[in-house]
Amino acid sequence: MNNKILFNKTKVIATIGPASNAKPMLKKLILAGADVFRLNFSHGTHQDHEKVIALIRELNKELDTNIAILQDLQGPKIRLNMVEDGCIIKDGGKLIITTEDVPGNASKVGTTYKALPNDVKKGETILVDDGKIELLVESVKANEVHTKVIHGGALKSKKGINLPYSNVSAPSLTPKDIKDLEFGIAHDVDWIALSFVRDPLDIVDLKMRIEAANKDIRVVAKIEKPEAVKKIDAIIDATDAIMVARGDLGVEIEMEDVPMIQKQIIARCNTMAKPVIVATQMLESMIENARPTRAETNDVANSVIDGADAVMLSAETAAGKFPVLAVESMNKIITSVEANYESIYYKYNAPNPESPDFYPSSLVQSSVRLSHDTGAHVIAGMTWSGFTAWKLSAHRPKANIFIFTGNKKLLSMISLLWGVRAFYFDSNASTDETIEKVEQILKKEGHLVSGDAYITMASMPIKKKYRTNMLKINVAG
Repeated sequence: MNNKILFNKTKVIATIGPASNAKPMLKKLILAGADVFRLNFSHGTHQDHEKVIALIRELNKELDTNIAILQDLQGPKIRLNMVEDGCIIKDGGKLIITTEDVPGNASKVGTTYKALPNDVKKGETILVDDGKIELLVESVKANEVHTKVIHGGALKSKKGINLPYSNVSAPSLTPKDIKDLEFGIAHDVDWIALSFVRDPLDIVDLKMRIEAANKDIRVVAKIEKPEAVKKIDAIIDATDAIMVARGDLGVEIEMEDVPMIQKQIIARCNTMAKPVIVATQMLESMIENARPTRAETNDVANSVIDGADAVMLSAETAAGKFPVLAVESMNKIITSVEANYESIYYKYNAPNPESPDFYPSSLVQSSVRLSHDTGAHVIAGMTWSGFTAWKLSAHRPKANIFIFTGNKKLLSMISLLWGVRAFYFDSNASTDETIEKVEQILKKEGHLVSGDAYITMASMPIKKKYRTNMLKINVAG
């Protein structure tokens, strides 16, 4: 009887907020199938986030899990200041946006962004509250932008401002971001997401700051600006992972272009062997309802079909009424696609002969081809750097990927990667002894049964921690 444990290969990221930041709820989300917890630094204090980080790590120990922590920096998010309650602006009316600290009303409102008058020009568009309100710039003064209301509505405090046709001068890392980054580095988060990336140099700057702190923290570039779409290959090359952040992206560019851009970015990430996350409004209706809409179900399914490594829940788990059901629903959709759509598997990318990693990359690709040809149930890799995990994940084998590492930091970090699960394993035993121990662990955990073919990858000699240079196929006894 085959009693192997099955799990989804496409990962689920759950954003933590008021609806989910207590230990009992965090535990429920883990048991429901969350793989990564996102901490949104647009909200909450450092004290709030510190408590959640401590709880996640407590639960990882108690449940023997490896939930990753993703810190999401706010970036140069432009917002309104406070606005009086019940404020409505009408089509054809006038609205002044000022850099002065004034009580906001239907004729004049303040903004957090002091450089706004320098960045916008007459004839450009300003969008407020995810595009619900559209304004046309009529004139610009020293500290005021005078606009005509094209599409009006309720004007609310702290809502976001988008400038789709303006060159925003604010740096990608704001003073707030730098303080938040210092916090994330000090607490050794696994991933840091940089918002409103416009250029690969934005990523280089962030990576240099992390490197200067002597930390191994990987970077996610959030794609939500048209400038980023234009430079997407260079940004993918510079970063460790990509997030297609459809909220602001869908405001900054024409909304009808977002689906094709999403597909193109996922395809480029798959080709370039970089993890890619699809985010925003995936199960939005579940903020209020216990079931997703059919359109949302299709959206998640199509993201998996397109090749996403992970799909992300935002307000659904941070502030919604049904955070656990949202994670469960996401996993059910993923399960269905992965069981019924063969085209998501086996994506081979020819290794570059000029790369110093050409030989180990070729060996990893060969292991995936071998798993297909032999029907192997498992590919087990020994790694310290994570190289084997990244490469195996990129080729999308149908076999389950298990990574064995003595690098404790890597255990949670690779939880973001498609198909990868990790075990802590610190041994300098011989290769044969190591393979025997790996088989024992996988059988004990229910991932192998007698008669299953499995593939093992490692470097020889093991204690040297070289790049992968050995591949072996075995049958579980």
